[in-house]
Amino acid sequence: MTGTENSARSSHRSPDLRALALAVLQPGFVGLTPPDWVLRELDNGLGGVALFGRNIMDLAQVSALTAAVHGANPRAIIAIDEEAGDVTRLEHSTGSSWPGNLALGVVDDVALTEAVAREIGTMLDSVGVDLDYAPVADVNNNPANPVIGVRSFGADPALVARHTAAWVAGLQSAGVLACAKHFPGHGDTATDSHLDMPVVNFEGPEDVVLQPFRAAIESGTASIMSAHILVRGLDDQPATLSRRALVDLLRTHLGFDGLILSDGMEMGAITRSMSLGEGCVRAVAAGVDSLCIGGGLAGEETVLEVADALVDAVHDGRLDESRLAHAAQQVGRAADERARLRRAAASVTPATGTDGSDLHNGAGIDAARRAITVHGPQRRLATGRAPTVIELSAPGNFAVGDETLCGIASAVASRWPGTSTTSVQDANEVWGALAAADDGPLWITVRDPHRHGWMVSALTDLLAARPDAVVIDTGWSGWTAPEGTTHVLTHGAARVTAERVVELLA
Repeated sequence: MTGTENSARSSHRSPDLRALALAVLQPGFVGLTPPDWVLRELDNGLGGVALFGRNIMDLAQVSALTAAVHGANPRAIIAIDEEAGDVTRLEHSTGSSWPGNLALGVVDDVALTEAVAREIGTMLDSVGVDLDYAPVADVNNNPANPVIGVRSFGADPALVARHTAAWVAGLQSAGVLACAKHFPGHGDTATDSHLDMPVVNFEGPEDVVLQPFRAAIESGTASIMSAHILVRGLDDQPATLSRRALVDLLRTHLGFDGLILSDGMEMGAITRSMSLGEGCVRAVAAGVDSLCIGGGLAGEETVLEVADALVDAVHDGRLDESRLAHAAQQVGRAADERARLRRAAASVTPATGTDGSDLHNGAGIDAARRAITVHGPQRRLATGRAPTVIELSAPGNFAVGDETLCGIASAVASRWPGTSTTSVQDANEVWGALAAADDGPLWITVRDPHRHGWMVSALTDLLAARPDAVVIDTGWSGWTAPEGTTHVLTHGAARVTAERVVELLA
């Protein structure tokens, strides 16, 4: 369907209502420049866009992209998922220059956490990004969690709270809107909401998992993102669709008056039981102000489907026009807040260039280095000889994205060009990998072996054959190495962290 046909399809709807519907949408798109349909809908009032790795080539290109978006709608909010650590969009092709939350929690220096977030915010501001879907405020109190893990500051609510507050303060001091996620807490689940509906228990308004969100609000976070989780003890609807969660708990009890965003509305936790349009209508009715869509659905048809669903729901009486109007106003308030934060940041921080030449990650390097812990003997490479690397590899995380490069293998290849890594995905493949290795140094990289039984079996066989091997674990700490094993815990797989590991062991 052409843009003209799409426009005609929506021409019978109230222009004012359609503008309100567009204002609450934050879709993604494909390409390094905004497609014509994005520019057209921005001119019609589209509230913003979300950038993904598919939209990123380099910082100069991102600056041109954001300038085009803001040229079509100066008040549009450009958002991105730049958590640092394992989840990066701007640096998806290289891996992040900053460690993620778990590394910061392990160091437990709130001033350092604030400095890291400020460096990230400075980079985002320099390329025209307005809102960062960060920090993760979830208390990862379930080691089997497949989607949060190292994205969390830790399992202690008080620690997570103080670092969430510091991250919010650091990011917003650089002029970029923060977004604490995933309310009311995605940590105590073994289900990935990208695929299905997680269920968590709720102990009431004083539940400790709310501590980080309280801290984020006290720190002035501009926005909070809802979780697609069923909160047993709060509601029989997922939090994104629950007025008890978003209005009674977040607005009234916690006193948050900023922007409420949804997590990606096309995620399986929502769309396995209802259409995208229906989910979006119910989310806005429940209190969501801005709908994130476009991680997987990134075309004009998606935007028109959701906008039409919102308009039709107003006409049908299923959605109050005043609720839709208030949501649109909240998006406008967030745009005003971005302008205010940017003016405040400009008064104390020198402007940076769009080519990245003035961007620094000194705090990131310091944090990555301090977060690495070594158990057992510290074995360094003799005479700088390149190690053989065997990687025990599990399926990736949807939040990280398939396009993101990170990990020890790339750091080793960068230090010793031509060095390859053997990826093992089954315990039966171990012996072939060992046979291909020489008698030199052996590094075994692994992630969350406590969640993957085959990895534990593979590690047992590998270490029985090569007790001198160094095990490098880039995930959540949950496996104990045999006595005498050199076990390196990095608490994340960011590029900056992998480089520090090579620096430490080479």
